[in-house]
Parts: sequence; C-alpha cells; structure tokens
Amino acid sequence: MVGPEGFSVKVHALDLRVGGQMVYAMTAIDPPQVEFMKQAGMPLTTEARLTYMEIVPGKTIAYTHRVDFVPGVEPYNTGNKVDFFAVGRNVRMVLTLDPMHSDEWTERSVMGTESQLGKLARVIASRCGK
Repeated sequence: MVGPEGFSVKVHALDLRVGGQMVYAMTAIDPPQVEFMKQAGMPLTTEARLTYMEIVPGKTIAYTHRVDFVPGVEPYNTGNKVDFFAVGRNVRMVLTLDPMHSDEWTERSVMGTESQLGKLARVIASRCGK
C-alpha cells in the first residue's frame, strides 16, 4: 500500500469483499511528519481500519474509514468511494471523500490522499517505463 509522503504503511489484513476489512499501520518516518505527530500528541504509528461497503468489480469500491486516532475526538466513521471509468485505453479514477469532523482535518485528509495518489502515479510511471 502506498501511504502519504513521509509515512510508511504495512497492511495487516485485506479482505476485499462487502463487509470485509483492510487493516494497516501507518508510521511517520520523515522528520517533519515525526515532529507533527509528536506535537499533535499522536503516536508515530497509528492503525487504520477500513470496512468495505460496496464492491463492483472494475467499477466501484466504497468503504468506511474508522477515525479513532484524533486526540480529544470521539471515534467515528467517514465514507469514501472510488469509481473507475474506462476512457479509451485508460482508466479514470474518481474519489469521493466524506468530510471529517473539522475543516482542518478534512484538509489534512485531502492532502494525505493527494500525496498517496502522487506516490502511486510515480510507481505506475516507473513500471510503465515513463
């Protein structure tokens, strides 16, 4: 799994079916991210749990993400959906993310997702010889 810049990710469980889960640990490894986590009172490693709500092969993956890692905030779920569209010989991917409990955390979520997608794009490009 590709995590945001400055973090490593280790997947512990992956059951890609409706009701199945993905469980992974994300660890801050670069100094700016380590410092941010410490200043926010968060551990350097957090475990994340996704529960798959909808799976349509080649079309849609929808899941909830358990948000239980924010100090002082009661745990809650956010919804996320990934839709795939064939565009000629390419695939267009559209992500829909529910907002988090505050604008600040929603912005962090979007930034993290954009970072992950950037890393994923580089991996795909390197495998395609681009």
